[in-house]
Amino acid sequence: MAIRAKTNNLIQIRPLTGRRLANSEHNRQEMKNGATVLTSKPQRLVFELTNACNLNCLMCGRNSATFELTRFNSEWFKKFEPIMSDIEEVTLMGWGEPTIHPQFKEMLQYLHERGIRKYFCTNGMRLDVLKDAIFDYEVDVFAVSMDGADAKTNEFLRRGLNYQKVIEGLKAITNEKALRGLNFPHINFVMTMMKSNIRQLPDMVDLAAELGLNEVKGVFLTAFSENLLEETLFDDMDLVRYCFGQAEERAAKLGILLKLPHQRGEDPAGDAAHKPCFTAWRDFFLGSDGYVRACMSSPEKLFHIDQYPDFESMWNSREYQEWRAQVNVPGKMCPSCGRCYQSSFANWNKEHAFIQIDTEFSPKWEK
Repeated sequence: MAIRAKTNNLIQIRPLTGRRLANSEHNRQEMKNGATVLTSKPQRLVFELTNACNLNCLMCGRNSATFELTRFNSEWFKKFEPIMSDIEEVTLMGWGEPTIHPQFKEMLQYLHERGIRKYFCTNGMRLDVLKDAIFDYEVDVFAVSMDGADAKTNEFLRRGLNYQKVIEGLKAITNEKALRGLNFPHINFVMTMMKSNIRQLPDMVDLAAELGLNEVKGVFLTAFSENLLEETLFDDMDLVRYCFGQAEERAAKLGILLKLPHQRGEDPAGDAAHKPCFTAWRDFFLGSDGYVRACMSSPEKLFHIDQYPDFESMWNSREYQEWRAQVNVPGKMCPSCGRCYQSSFANWNKEHAFIQIDTEFSPKWEK
């Protein structure tokens, strides 16, 4: 059976320190209570290292957005130094390809030296040059975006991808992991499911098992432009149901963790705008242009990192307090939350989760 319920717990690869365990439990309690001023720290920092990419995928929202290319300033790490012993994880991902940041390896080293769990999401094109760093700095989790189980499908959808290069990079890492007898890195595929490729979902499970990966995660395509409307699965739940069933059978047989969204009409969010959102409590998201947002799928800018002198003043700023007070309240949440398409919190009963044409769906990144 696939996992469909998002939890407020992050994936655990290795034991946490007592301090981090205590903070995370405190954070979950404040989240449950709906506190707007928090005495806990976030469980996770999410840093978008760049909005640039070395691919040009057909379905990417970057093709429907206008923006300046931006890059994360490593000096911003200094503002987070006082909480590095409290947080569980730093996730390096956003609207671009994080591994092309020129200081990516140095960032992994910095986090490793502070004993923080490290997670990044990548298109896989630089895995060959990152292999040593992944083991030297003990990367805990990484995800590889892959939208089919063969070269033809991937190289059509993910323009600029060299499928064989990604596969060889993954094999080298999983072979090294097995040789060392390690349980990390936890590696998963992330597949954007659409009419063109969803029949390959079961084969993605097979491919993950063949390569020694741990998990396959499927997310529905959200169409940001008219040319993608025919690819959305909003009106094709029979096909979705069949492919999900086949993938679940193979995952159970092969021991692959499978994470899938709720099908339309079966999402427990019912008629709500989105599932209960906890990103404004659990996570702290910083974009590559220095603007803090509640999550990577929100265009709403809370403030620039330079607006406040330290983390504590940012975390309990007026903007964050207002966001926490409104994000789950019908009639009070901001318009972009009212049409949420974030893969973990979207209500898949709603058309707006699948279609975001002529909406403000992405940030306006500024240099």
